Amino acid sequence: MSESLDRDSWLAELRQRVPEISPAEAFGQQAQGALLIDVREENERAAGSPVGALALSRGFLELRIEDSEPNRERVILALCASGRRSLLAAEALQRMGYRHVSSVAGGFERWKSEGLPISASSLDTDAVERYARQLRLPQVGESGQLKLSQASALLLGAGGLGAPAALYLAAAGVGRLTLVDDDRVERSNLHRQVIHADARVGMPKTESARMTLAALNPRIQIDLRNERLRADNVERLLTGHDLVIDGADNFPARYLLAAATRRLNMPMVYGAVERFTGQVSVFDPRRNDSPCYRCLFPEPPAADDAPNCSEAGVLGVLPGIVGLLQATEAMKLILGIGESLIGRLLSFDALNMRFRETRLPRDPACPGCGATAVFNGYEDIERFCKLSG
Repeated sequence: MSESLDRDSWLAELRQRVPEISPAEAFGQQAQGALLIDVREENERAAGSPVGALALSRGFLELRIEDSEPNRERVILALCASGRRSLLAAEALQRMGYRHVSSVAGGFERWKSEGLPISASSLDTDAVERYARQLRLPQVGESGQLKLSQASALLLGAGGLGAPAALYLAAAGVGRLTLVDDDRVERSNLHRQVIHADARVGMPKTESARMTLAALNPRIQIDLRNERLRADNVERLLTGHDLVIDGADNFPARYLLAAATRRLNMPMVYGAVERFTGQVSVFDPRRNDSPCYRCLFPEPPAADDAPNCSEAGVLGVLPGIVGLLQATEAMKLILGIGESLIGRLLSFDALNMRFRETRLPRDPACPGCGATAVFNGYEDIERFCKLSG
């Protein structure tokens, strides 16, 4: 009983300091230039929001309001679900020096019941629940989640690197994933290629991966290409995607990817592993300052100098770490946030648990992207090095 009285007294005191207006009055003031701020959480806004309202959750209000509205003389109206959080939001804005702040009495429920215009969310209930933790990030939010749902990524390889990358891109809601691999699941794959299962030994890797991804997130589209990347199919496979995840374990595929992504103006998220070490970088031909794969490896190595995982061995968790870093870089590219690894090579030493970053500038004499580089068509270079199994 005392708690209820204390809460009622606190609300009464708050209402003395913060003006309250009806939804109809708020709608009228909004039409005259007032800023209406919906301070509810992202998942609450799935049911809709007042037309023209700024979506700015209560937890981020003080951090982000100045970016959205630096003018402290503008009329600001705070709205929540029922009218309580908006009182707190309005008081916080008053403390920050905003002089004309009001709370919308009754919140969104009253706004809706009075038939005032509502903008429906483009995310359904399942999406709001599924991506709830991601939606709370101000760098993602509903608009970012829509970007993810409309994006398409091609993963070359459904093995050690492709497995963790595909799992997390699918979980994040990347709308379309295309898996390119002509191999079948072997028991020796299972210690690192966690997208597969013992019962699927002998099954095409693409189909095994599809089963896992579809069970994880049935909302996304998964396309399968059971073929090896070659000079005569590389552009056909890559065309129509926003970016490529390099999950190959051989140099021929990477040199084809390097050439095709430059031709198609498409980012390539590079990853490689051997024994206890791994590397990650991003090559993005859309940026003039970005190096390409051949700035790092100008020419393919001889076969004896390029052992693959089956020959050299690899610690099972290592591809998982590198694949997750690739997925992170891919999501940043899609969302347009953060600082990508363009121009930087990130190396990981699992034995000593150390990351090392090396500058990777664009090479003016690069045979792939340099000023004198000439494209003479795609070339299969399997004669130079061995392909992985």
